[in-house]
Amino acid sequence: MVDSQYILPNDVGIAVLDCVEAFRLLSPEERLYAHYLSRACWYGGLVVLLQTSPEAPAIYALLSRLFRAQDPSHLGETARTLGLSEEEYQAFLVYAAAVYANMGNYKSFGDTKFVPNLPKEKLKQLVWKSQAFKDHPEEMEALWGRCGDLMFSLEPTQKHLGLSGQGISTYFSSNCSMEDAKRAQDFLDSQSISAYNTRLFKKEVDGKVSYEVRLASVCSDGESPLATISVSNNNNYIGFIESYRDPYGSRGEFEGFVAIVNKAMSAKFARLVSAAERLLEELPWPRAFEKDAFLKPDFTSLDVLTFAGSGIPAGINIPNYDDIRQTDGFKNVSLGNVLSVAYSTKKEKLTFLAEEDKDLYIKWKGPSFEVQVGLHELLGHGSGKLFVQDESGAFNFDREAVINPETGEQIRSWYRGGETWDSKFSSVASSYEECRAECVGLYLCLNKEVLGIFELEGKDADDVVYINWLNMVRAGVLALEFYTPESGSWRQAHMQARFVILRVLLEAGGGLVSLRHVTGEDGKPDAVVTLDRSKIAAVGKPALERFLRKLQVDGSPRVIQSTPILLCRKTPSNPSRQMAIQPLLKKLQRRRLQQEAYNTLEWEGPPRVIQSTPILLCRKTPSKPSHLRPILPSCRNSEIGTRQFLIE
Repeated sequence: MVDSQYILPNDVGIAVLDCVEAFRLLSPEERLYAHYLSRACWYGGLVVLLQTSPEAPAIYALLSRLFRAQDPSHLGETARTLGLSEEEYQAFLVYAAAVYANMGNYKSFGDTKFVPNLPKEKLKQLVWKSQAFKDHPEEMEALWGRCGDLMFSLEPTQKHLGLSGQGISTYFSSNCSMEDAKRAQDFLDSQSISAYNTRLFKKEVDGKVSYEVRLASVCSDGESPLATISVSNNNNYIGFIESYRDPYGSRGEFEGFVAIVNKAMSAKFARLVSAAERLLEELPWPRAFEKDAFLKPDFTSLDVLTFAGSGIPAGINIPNYDDIRQTDGFKNVSLGNVLSVAYSTKKEKLTFLAEEDKDLYIKWKGPSFEVQVGLHELLGHGSGKLFVQDESGAFNFDREAVINPETGEQIRSWYRGGETWDSKFSSVASSYEECRAECVGLYLCLNKEVLGIFELEGKDADDVVYINWLNMVRAGVLALEFYTPESGSWRQAHMQARFVILRVLLEAGGGLVSLRHVTGEDGKPDAVVTLDRSKIAAVGKPALERFLRKLQVDGSPRVIQSTPILLCRKTPSNPSRQMAIQPLLKKLQRRRLQQEAYNTLEWEGPPRVIQSTPILLCRKTPSKPSHLRPILPSCRNSEIGTRQFLIE
């Protein structure tokens, strides 16, 4: 029997990213702009399949051929004639939807493999009896040969993404280790080459080892027209961006998004930007550890129309290039329709909370999350200075005057030309930075000016602070799903950060946070996490202040030696603690699949863009709320055909 963590349940939840109203308000020209940018994003998004696993492109192509030849209802009729039960065919549809939602066969949040929840032979029979196989038998057989076994395989090294026998990674050849990744990174740093758009291949010939760095790039003469083409109500960003899925932490996954401005929420974030310089002074580190001048960024709330990548975040702080961020500035976006589905939780689905907290949690999780995301992106990722010595030997800080407040000594280490946060902190870089940003959000949400910016005051403001902190400690418990005891590693940077914060607040003592093991209503082991709201300011804030200061003070001068210790000492490595974790994993709720909109052109009359149904994602049918079926009306059009051709 397959471990439940590697399959998706047939009643998996669906989060619909609604942008109908935002799209309706666009002008015809803006709709066309959004449409063609969306196409560009999806064409590029095919790269994500290649970045996920060796078999992911073939799985994608196999599914696309199946559904282009037959819609789900007709394919379902074929399945029934072969003896597949309704549950087995439904499991196949859920698997297909998950592959498209994650752009591969590994979860975008947690990097864990998922497999079809039906026998392999039954799925093979369905493929062989499909219309696609009748039309193209050689191609379908070849695709199955490339992915059939790997699709179902749960060999230890294939359960997760990773390196050195702990998982698979297509960013590296299979014979690469973390030592090889470090050696290559040192070389790239010495040449001032960013690793974001690279892959590494190790070759051994006659006992001699060589490395090949493959750089994803193309020459273009489009800089001049691109500088003048823009539409104010549309935002887009395309490239190799986040490095969460690289086991070493330096290579970026491709993503491209198109989103529409939410003017009302953007106004609140604009006010937060205006107050940013004052709020930076509240952060618990000396002025010398902050940028010389705060370059006020644009902070916009957007509704996602298209997001081509493995997963969709709630907020983004871009770009990730340290030299640009330090000298030119950055941009923040909050993805409003992602936020709205992230906090739409039913009471009966809430885990690890006391009954008396649940109603308040449901009421205020949304507003508190907006505050947290705003602070996390703008003043979390947007704060702090990296001490750098450039190629000419010049320093961007006063070596004689700046004192480390943790040691009372002068700064003894710094970043040198070509070195970046990701390249030096490597596998812990993302977790470290997410931990720092989350702490900034918790710390500054106590500020009355911040709460006023979000139009919160009095008891409402107090409730938002309480739920924001409670949500963080609950997230620390939920994070256990993303910890791998066998290797002592975390599979998701944000969740490691949240677990670390939970440990910090537990260690603060004073009755601030308690985590009790209890017996649930079903008679099985459970847990309840509670937070004493009366002690947030007196106990929680000082504890967070000390921890946040150390995070920044160690990060600015590149104190690499203490960083793994700082994060990993708060990891549940104790065997007895691991055993206590296992029963709780059964209480965790599966993350919902996100359903995006799809837009297409109508050429009857003036060209226009309409928002229609998603490509190979899911919806719930009114007659059977628990039943999911892919919606595939657009899969036969030329655009999807081109996507199919590209991937094959």
